[in-house]
Amino acid sequence: MANPKNEYVNREISWLHFNDRVLQESADKNVPLIERLRFLGIFSNNLDEFFKVRYATVKRIVDAGKKGKSVLGGERAKDLLEEITKIVIAQQSKSIEILRNIEKELEERNIFIVNEKEVDEQQIDFISTYFLKEVNPELMIIILNETTEFPVLKDTAAYLAVKMVLKSEKASQNRKAKEVQYALIEIPKGIDRFVVLPKQGDKDFIIILDDLIRVCLNKIFTMFEYQSISAHMIKITRDAELDIDNDLSKSFIEKISSSVEHRKISDPVRFVYDKSIERDTLKYLKEKMGIEENDSVIPGGRYHNRRDYMGFPSLGRNDLLYEKITPLPVKGLSLDGSLFESIAKKDYLQYVPYHTFSYVIKFLKEAALDPKVKSIKITVYRLANDSQVAAALINAAKNGKQVTVQIELQARFDEQANIQYANELQEEGVKLIFGIPGLKVHSKICMVEREEDGGLKRYGFVSTGNFNESTARIYTDYTLFTANDSILKELNKVFNFFETSYKINKYKHLIVSPHYTQSVFSKLIDNEIANAIVGKEAYIKIKMNSFTSYKMVDKLYEASRAGVKVQLIVRGICCLIPGVEGMSENIEAISVVDKFLEHPRLFVFANDGDPKVYISSADWMTRNIDYRVEVGCPIYDKDIKKELVDTFEISWNDTIKARVFSKKQDNAYRKTDGPEVRSQFALYDYYKEKLEEKAI
Repeated sequence: MANPKNEYVNREISWLHFNDRVLQESADKNVPLIERLRFLGIFSNNLDEFFKVRYATVKRIVDAGKKGKSVLGGERAKDLLEEITKIVIAQQSKSIEILRNIEKELEERNIFIVNEKEVDEQQIDFISTYFLKEVNPELMIIILNETTEFPVLKDTAAYLAVKMVLKSEKASQNRKAKEVQYALIEIPKGIDRFVVLPKQGDKDFIIILDDLIRVCLNKIFTMFEYQSISAHMIKITRDAELDIDNDLSKSFIEKISSSVEHRKISDPVRFVYDKSIERDTLKYLKEKMGIEENDSVIPGGRYHNRRDYMGFPSLGRNDLLYEKITPLPVKGLSLDGSLFESIAKKDYLQYVPYHTFSYVIKFLKEAALDPKVKSIKITVYRLANDSQVAAALINAAKNGKQVTVQIELQARFDEQANIQYANELQEEGVKLIFGIPGLKVHSKICMVEREEDGGLKRYGFVSTGNFNESTARIYTDYTLFTANDSILKELNKVFNFFETSYKINKYKHLIVSPHYTQSVFSKLIDNEIANAIVGKEAYIKIKMNSFTSYKMVDKLYEASRAGVKVQLIVRGICCLIPGVEGMSENIEAISVVDKFLEHPRLFVFANDGDPKVYISSADWMTRNIDYRVEVGCPIYDKDIKKELVDTFEISWNDTIKARVFSKKQDNAYRKTDGPEVRSQFALYDYYKEKLEEKAI
């Protein structure tokens, strides 16, 4: 029997390798300096989410006394936790070294990040005033003692663990007898982590909020007489899985709200501390917090919550930032006229952030105002904080349209935001659907019914990404606008499924999870296998975020053995091992990590010279295939087909930001003798050139 460890990469380990690619961006001297700091923030934020979800899941398996080998790609859960901790400690050490190097380079450009020991008197005056006015009112300070219960620490917060060695008679008589007082200071989240100090000549100075507080410790603990005082950062990460109760008397919103609230006291899965902290302080904290040996205890640098580096101030230094691009219009699709009139004539493809996201907003606003529009149906997974999408839907409801929103209350880490939007939409007369038991709704679809020629005509769009104008500036995603009734009739079936989930629909065009994604894609792969066997053109080109379904991995191995050429572009987790003789020698796989976050799902099958092309909301992950409602959409317009294949080829030909997947799992950059191609920049140029092409 084959050893799964030789056939698959463990998904958790592969995820850590993905995050290492993010860390590579922070070390890349070709990336603008402040952007490198922000990649460090992304690396840290990713790691936080990994421990809250993936590490926590493996730890649950261990705590339940199970090995988990069947779901962990041949790894024992206990061994996997140890391997994860080892990798993370190495990555954390690497990230600290990268940060030191970046700080040196910032100093060469007259930007200085100073700590509490490096500030001058002029800066101390500014810091004292800033502390008293802005910081002190926001501080939560907890004095620790044996008579009060140790506080429950938030997993979204960073704390300064304060140790005061008090002045006392015992201490003066016996140097070994020290009376110690501990305290915790929660770093306020409502204040910028980076405080810009007054400029001195052409030099910029920044102090991190933690150090600003350290400067002012004497102002906080004036009631204590101490010989010495120190403050070291600690941070805890808690299990973020939602445990939803079965109380039939509660609404679904109440159950999700209760589960989100429970996260605040869920089990800790990671404890990170400043490695220079005193041993007695560390021992005291671990005992009080119940940190056990099988928890992930990770020594780190002086500063935690480095995710805050995502918001590092620009300081007006455009020379240290990526040049901003102006999103382009979609060729032939004007924002001035009626989108419905244009879409009625042909399909259009929007590819953000190269194209403007305004088409989605315009489509919904036009639907909200158009007297001929009778109904709007849409799925919502993640919305922007101040969502124009939500505003347009409310506007439509106020204008008497029948507005139905399927809102996913279990969108990870957006649960609270979606609950608030759900309440707001419901209050304004929008009909809400809260999903299907056992399934998340992850599809990105919208359909409008408009009265035309005595009947109802449908318009709609299908996307690979969320309807979120904030992430549309940094996530790459396709959206197809269409009036093709064959597609839209089936979209309507999907919306009907949300309300009558016991009825399983049949689809001729769409690829819908959880019932058909695996079977339809398997048939498409089988078709390529059959063509390869008889010598016909056979290839598969796939671009997606993550690839963890062992069944689909096995299917591509089967295709490879039959001679089908497979090209994979996978941003994140990839459990498939390419290039192994007798198993996957016809499979190549790369990952592109660059300025924008690669988010689209694109599938191209040769089909003996008549390519079949699909976009989808679904990655090839077990959760997307079996436990979510996902929609894949065929592309029938020949021009859009070509456009999508073109975009794939541009990404595939990347020679600057492409890393090669291999058995070594070393994130090696692709080496080539050909011309340099940085695909994200080349894609923007591709769309600029399309606008300049003359219509034939």
